Amino acid sequence: MEKQKIEVCYSPAMFPVYENHEAIVVVTDILRASSAIVTAFMNGVERIIPVGTLEEAKAYKDRGYMVAAERDGIVRDFADFGNSPYNFTPERVKGKHIVYSTTNGTNAIRLASSGSEVLIGAYLNISALAGHIRAAGKDLLILCAGWKNKFNLEDTLFAGALSQMVLREDHFYTICDATLGAMDLYDAASVDMMGYIEKVAQRHRLKMNNLDDVIGYCHKHDLTEMIPVLEKDYLTLR
Repeated sequence: MEKQKIEVCYSPAMFPVYENHEAIVVVTDILRASSAIVTAFMNGVERIIPVGTLEEAKAYKDRGYMVAAERDGIVRDFADFGNSPYNFTPERVKGKHIVYSTTNGTNAIRLASSGSEVLIGAYLNISALAGHIRAAGKDLLILCAGWKNKFNLEDTLFAGALSQMVLREDHFYTICDATLGAMDLYDAASVDMMGYIEKVAQRHRLKMNNLDDVIGYCHKHDLTEMIPVLEKDYLTLR
């Protein structure tokens, strides 16, 4: 059996050198977009439409859509709510189509659309995600949303955790330094993950705006087997 490779892209700015049309692309933005998206589907949302700009989001709002939109963690004045997973309650999202625009995550999702399949990854669905990837028999590219095209710790840690889980299957391999580095970093951090997360810049950005109540939740493992997938221009469940 031909072996499938695993690669990790630390930032959307680096995506052109990793782009692989045959790969499953997992987009992750742990604090907070991918965690919020998975939570929304856990709570019954029907579709999420990721858009890159606030202008696009506002145009959808003017057409009557419910909109979640933020920049730098702050809810935009025209939006119905922001980017916290706790915003996406069953009462607000069940059965709805929601337009979503964030600082980093939604642009990464749109960028990843050239892959053979685009999935949303969080700790909340990590085991289901790893199982699907192992069964699919395709290359894996994990795209970290990062912070404004820069490297970040929290997405890299998740990439390391997911890479380790997928590599348990013999038909996967990696010779990617970024993947090896992410796994080493996860090994170091996982001894005391919440202690390690205290180093993370985004953790402190959220704290400054009293938005850090989701940190522990975003690092919980396996609350769901749901895997959001990009279909054309919207996210749904695979």
